[in-house]
Amino acid sequence: MSFVRTVLGDIQPAQMGITYSHEHIVIEESFPTIANKDFILNDVGKITEELKALYDLGGRTVVDTMPANCGRSIMKLVEVSRKSGIHIICPTGMHLEKYYLPNHWRYHLSEDQLTELFIKDVEEGIDVYDYGSPVVNRTHHKAGLIKLATGDEPITAHQQKIFHAVVNAHRNTGAPILTHTNSGKHAIEQVNLFSKLGANLEHVVLSHVDKCADPGVHKELFRSGVYLEYDSHFRWKKGEENITYKLLAQFLPSYSNRIVVGMDMARNSYWKSYGGAPGLNFLLTTFKDELNKMNLAEYSDDLFCQNPQKLFSFSKKI
Repeated sequence: MSFVRTVLGDIQPAQMGITYSHEHIVIEESFPTIANKDFILNDVGKITEELKALYDLGGRTVVDTMPANCGRSIMKLVEVSRKSGIHIICPTGMHLEKYYLPNHWRYHLSEDQLTELFIKDVEEGIDVYDYGSPVVNRTHHKAGLIKLATGDEPITAHQQKIFHAVVNAHRNTGAPILTHTNSGKHAIEQVNLFSKLGANLEHVVLSHVDKCADPGVHKELFRSGVYLEYDSHFRWKKGEENITYKLLAQFLPSYSNRIVVGMDMARNSYWKSYGGAPGLNFLLTTFKDELNKMNLAEYSDDLFCQNPQKLFSFSKKI
């Protein structure tokens, strides 16, 4: 039977309700926050306040996207989930190299060792210290997806090792895969590599692709069977064309079954509870209003409910 794995346990896909498909709910003080304090998101009270406001508007599930050992805090995710009533899906996997020390263990572990680590996060539970200690103390709170990332440069040999380990873990556990792209760069190369390695593309989502204005890229990606996640709607500056809305208007009529949306609010200056803007509520207020203006409101259920339920459910092991 299909299920979705949250930090508080497995739920049925229909229980997800309205879902935000790419968020950063907790970023603990860590290597990424040293250079930019705006990345710190570790105040349980403020995070809970923002999530409760989302819950009051009808939000029910958020997909956190901070993977292993770069600010992930499983116990804080558990706490804010319990206090807010919001289901939270937590990832394992690896983020961009720049979010890790140059001599990080990710460079020294083999493909098999990384595969084992990702599988244990999914099937046994996430380490309370998030692999920042020589002592591993696994909780019973498990990862519900696997993340990887590529940057501006062509996919490197090290990144290929991460791809192999992620797909190995995906095939062994059935956990879905979420990727980071830099403005859609190398999105097609990601899909080609996933296909070559035998991933189930029906459970793969590529993030931030709406920063790429080329409709041909989107069309090719949609036809591959993967999902695309759009989250730049509030980032286009005043006076600029809002490429996200333009892409939605172009592709929702034909590919509404392949698009999910999120906020990717990885800065505390985006959170209302931290005194910033636009806040998590943006998607269920301003964004939905824009969909109405563009006569696209009929696709809201696909974006927020139907597609996340299919995408983030565990597939059969391959």
